[in-house]
Amino acid sequence: MEGRPMRILIADDEPDILEIISYNLGKEGYQIHTAKDGNEAIELAKQINPDLIILDVMMPRKTGMEVCQILRTQPMFEKTLIIFLTALSDEASQIKGLEFGADDYVNKPISPKVLTSRVNALFRRLQTKLTENSSLVLGNITIDPVKFMVTIDGADVVLAKKEFELLFLLAAKPGRVFLRNEILSQVWGNDVIVGDRTIDVHIRKIRQKMGVDCITTVKGVGYKFDV
Repeated sequence: MEGRPMRILIADDEPDILEIISYNLGKEGYQIHTAKDGNEAIELAKQINPDLIILDVMMPRKTGMEVCQILRTQPMFEKTLIIFLTALSDEASQIKGLEFGADDYVNKPISPKVLTSRVNALFRRLQTKLTENSSLVLGNITIDPVKFMVTIDGADVVLAKKEFELLFLLAAKPGRVFLRNEILSQVWGNDVIVGDRTIDVHIRKIRQKMGVDCITTVKGVGYKFDV
């Protein structure tokens, strides 16, 4: 990503929204590409390999959530930032989107200033994480933040992006109890509004995929990683 502008793909079936977002993010120095439906978004993403994809949840041909789910299954998009644009403000819809691998939600009607702020914040967090590139080796578990890879006894364990970030946060300081609000802030960011259930869902999936009881629940407080 160094030496070139960050590429942003915006997918929305409303031309006015595409124009507004493109104009405002273009002013920030980002390289903008646009798509008008879900299928076009997938094809264009494969061509340009964007650093960030902004998806309208309700799009023709494929919804934003379907696009997100499809892209997250492909290795080249494992680390790609994804923001949903949505008129749905209920918690269940947001949890579903985050479970599919979204990094943030922005509600419609869109405030260009708010969206620009969210985009800039996501890229700042990404750059911070890229500098924290040392692998963690804890007993028979290796966690590589560069490759987003977890290995247990030499076998690879595939985690979704947020699952990996949550595991890495806990494992970086074994034995330390992380408060729920601390986890939300460091993994999802202060600008993303999610409930406690989101953390619980991600912890449950990490445990299931790893098959190792290494995350301990501290009732009423939070979670910790135990080797």
